[in-house]
Amino acid sequence: MTTSLTVTPGRRPDGAAVLTVVGEIDMSDAGELDKAIASVEGPLLVDLTAVEYLDSAGLSVLFRHTDRVELVATPLLEPVLTISGLAELVTVHGLGAD
Repeated sequence: MTTSLTVTPGRRPDGAAVLTVVGEIDMSDAGELDKAIASVEGPLLVDLTAVEYLDSAGLSVLFRHTDRVELVATPLLEPVLTISGLAELVTVHGLGAD
């Protein structure tokens, strides 16, 4: 059973924009993530710590926004972010490398 995607905007204590993403990101809902990222101006932290699945459609969305996003991820997503090359283009917090 898939977990529905939810994307919640917010702010860190320092005022920086954050999107908290929960569930599974696949071709059926990657557009929702893209719209949420596009709706925030300037630098953005995308919190993926509650993402259970991330396919190529979700990666494509993140690649489109590499010029202004940072990611927070768990080790579960590390292979996907590393093999795809995304981890080389954006700062990824939470993988032990930051």
